[in-house]
Amino acid sequence: MVLVYIDQADQQIKKASLEALSYGAAIAQELGISVEALVLGTVQEDLTSLGKYGANKVHHLKNESLNSLDVKVHTNLVASIAKNLNATVLVFAQNFNGRAIAPAVAVKLEAGIVTGVCSLPNTTNGFVVTKTVFSGKAFAHIKIETPIKVIAINQNSFGLVEYNASTTVENIDLAIPAPSIKITKVEKIEGEIPLTEANLVVSGGRGLKGPENWGILLDLAKALGAATACSRPVSDSDWRPHHEHVGQTGIQIAPNLYIAIGISGAIQHLAGVNRSKTIVVINKDPEAPFFKAADYGVVGDAFEIVPKLTAAVLKAKTT
Repeated sequence: MVLVYIDQADQQIKKASLEALSYGAAIAQELGISVEALVLGTVQEDLTSLGKYGANKVHHLKNESLNSLDVKVHTNLVASIAKNLNATVLVFAQNFNGRAIAPAVAVKLEAGIVTGVCSLPNTTNGFVVTKTVFSGKAFAHIKIETPIKVIAINQNSFGLVEYNASTTVENIDLAIPAPSIKITKVEKIEGEIPLTEANLVVSGGRGLKGPENWGILLDLAKALGAATACSRPVSDSDWRPHHEHVGQTGIQIAPNLYIAIGISGAIQHLAGVNRSKTIVVINKDPEAPFFKAADYGVVGDAFEIVPKLTAAVLKAKTT
């Protein structure tokens, strides 16, 4: 059986988990076994809706104390439930929670693990998975030979696939381990599209010259319904908040569209955004390294180009 860990925040199931479920359902079809979902904590959605993405059954441990991630508690619960269900393949999303939990669960289950997976496994000769390496510049094919296998799938690498399976929800009665951490304060960013969940991202760099010029980027993002991001020098200079920093040392994202404005494209920045489906670069320097990675490039002054692009987007939306 394939067991998929369903991640949630603010009692809402994350898109990345739905993608992981679609991926797990595809593996289950290939292996001729069932795919089941595991939800920890309380959620607002009707869990039978997970059948849309392939779940044959949903296991739900409903306890509000699990709404906040405690890695040790979640690890012990996931490993215990996986053992009880005789799961042979566990699938996680390669997001903050997945990166924290999946390796620890693999240790508990003495399972082989591959993170950063970007395609379905090849099962013609064992169980071989493909992952990105060297900051997305190459691929590695890894054979997992342990009886239990743990996979963490890169976001936006498989997509959402609808299976419309018939689903039942089974509540789990299991003692919750004592928490290993105490949450004393939570500060939430309101009114913004989370970068890790965004399909469209507009990002700015030092080429915008200062925080007072960020309005042209915000206008474009608003017109597109996109999230906003920035390069590390921008966040280090306090032009933009640090939670918007994308790159190797910031948030790593994989939107359908990434628009980089005034960003040169240093390797550290590329490492965090090179899994984007389409990259558009706007820069007045024709030698900017980012153009080598771009699907589309515009050489020119961002202060002239971006307002015109925003106007074109707004016009297209009204016609």
